[in-house]
Amino acid sequence: MLLNETLEEAKKKFVAKTPKDVHEEMFRMIREQQESGIVYGLQERQQAKDFTLKNSAGTSVNLFEQLSQGPVVLTFYRGGWCPFCNLQLRAYQNILPQIEELGGQLIAISPQSPDHTLSQQEKEQLSFQVLSDPNGHVAASYQVLFELPPYIQEITANRIGVNLIEYNAAEKWILPIPSTFIIDAAGVVRFAYVNPDFMQRLEPQELLEQLRMD
Repeated sequence: MLLNETLEEAKKKFVAKTPKDVHEEMFRMIREQQESGIVYGLQERQQAKDFTLKNSAGTSVNLFEQLSQGPVVLTFYRGGWCPFCNLQLRAYQNILPQIEELGGQLIAISPQSPDHTLSQQEKEQLSFQVLSDPNGHVAASYQVLFELPPYIQEITANRIGVNLIEYNAAEKWILPIPSTFIIDAAGVVRFAYVNPDFMQRLEPQELLEQLRMD
């Protein structure tokens, strides 16, 4: 089954188990972002932004140092509390051997606190780098950061039960738009996938096809 078919099943379950006003407001946020006219994300052929973030073990990871070993698949996700993100990361874990065979590396970034990153990496048995981006500064540099509208803040905290200020140890209600970039060894973005619909993600096979073209 394709990843987005699995995500569609998860979407149906989400709609079935949540009150109508909750999922309708989620869909409203997606529509507003899609119709905003804002171009999210670095574009192909742009220079990637260097960064240094800590992984789940507290070790600093620098993008350009990683690029010295080959291209990097860089994916921004919302956090371990998001079931759609977990499905994506599991699917990418499954193709990690192919990514590495192509000389690539996989790095995932979310704004969640290091403790939550460690818990997620252990629970999902992820063997690639999973980094914490405090207050979303790196996501902002890749032009995929946004602040949740007040109506979604209320729903997320009081109806879904996730207070992102506490969960992310953050100053604001921020999240990255789910996105995946392929960055070549010269630090240039060779492929960019950015989708405001957080219930959809880049298919693993398309990722591999794009990496082969790099």
